[in-house]
Amino acid sequence: MIAPQANQATITYDDFAKVDIRVGTIVSAEPYPEARKPAYKLTVDFGPAIGTKRTSAQITKYYKLEDLPGRQVAAVVNFPPKQIGKFMSEVLVLGFPDPEGGVVMIGVSHPVPNGGKLF
Repeated sequence: MIAPQANQATITYDDFAKVDIRVGTIVSAEPYPEARKPAYKLTVDFGPAIGTKRTSAQITKYYKLEDLPGRQVAAVVNFPPKQIGKFMSEVLVLGFPDPEGGVVMIGVSHPVPNGGKLF
């Protein structure tokens, strides 16, 4: 579990704006048995300006593969691609840890257009 830090440095809005967090719809989810920790391979549609991106996500505790397509999620889209085993992850799907470290994904409460930027 990640504990909150009492003395975190403050940032400016410009600092926050550098992190490009967008909403996308999961179009496919696959098992990722080669991952060191249980994970899925996700393909997420971020709309025409960004396109479809792939990522791995350690979300197996609360989410079943068959329930993921069609779900909207928040993700950082401006990190450089990262090699995770034999898989290239292009975005970071965001979530919060539960008390045991399981991931609960950030989503939207109402459908929004893919590619919308968090502000």
